[in-house]
Amino acid sequence: MRFVRTKATLCLVLMGLSSAVIAQPAPSLPPAFAIEAETGSYADIADLVVISPLIIDVTVRNASKVAPEQAIGVPVSLQRMLIEADVMALIRGEGGIASRVRFVLDVPKDAKGKVPKLKKQRLFLFGSPVSGRSGEIRLARPNALAYFSPANDALVRRITQEAVLIDAPQRITSVASAFHSAGTVLGEGETQIFLKTEKDQPVSLTVLSRPNQQKQWAVSTAEVIDSSATAPERFTLLWYRLACGLPRSLPTDRIEAARDEDAARAQADYKFVIDALGPCGRKR
Repeated sequence: MRFVRTKATLCLVLMGLSSAVIAQPAPSLPPAFAIEAETGSYADIADLVVISPLIIDVTVRNASKVAPEQAIGVPVSLQRMLIEADVMALIRGEGGIASRVRFVLDVPKDAKGKVPKLKKQRLFLFGSPVSGRSGEIRLARPNALAYFSPANDALVRRITQEAVLIDAPQRITSVASAFHSAGTVLGEGETQIFLKTEKDQPVSLTVLSRPNQQKQWAVSTAEVIDSSATAPERFTLLWYRLACGLPRSLPTDRIEAARDEDAARAQADYKFVIDALGPCGRKR
């Protein structure tokens, strides 16, 4: 596909990429409009993968400034750009993709009011196609880009492989309920925590305590709690959903307990899970 860059073409493209994108105030961006090549976190990449039906590896061919009258509401600290890019690889997307794509990007200006050089930059683009307009892309977020690097390439592809599975872990919306059952001997007990997810996918946590043994916890994604379930491996999609989606403390109104001691044990076991998961690692 060949694009001819004229003023009329620019106006049509901007209209096709949605008048709402042009007319409404753009959300504030962090200093970097794209995830860095070597320092991006698993969570930052996963945040974009799970909301993007289209993921492509592109190299910027042209970057044109959009006239102020066509970027109403964009803060003066940002420059709206129309980007044309050559597709290097389609990582996710149904129906294929044109060999060249276009999208609108709001780029932070430096102290002198200039924008960074974008031409020839290789990037991962996360978004969705504009219906009825081949090759035109709408970003999933104003900064839904990541710089290309072998590390980011491997990470984007690995997370995408998990995200497209039929039973891929879904976003956690809340804690449904929790209870602790004391064992028959001192120090023995089990806490079960049931979670609500975006698509009603069953997810539950189990924490087992035994005298003179280290606590063990596991996550089950079956309707019936799987006795062979284990804790998720770090930097997997299930780990990400838990580490980045669970509230930092167990809501007291979700604890089912007749005794204060059982409620306290449930709280302690929940904290044990949060500590075991570690920080989400989101950087933006």
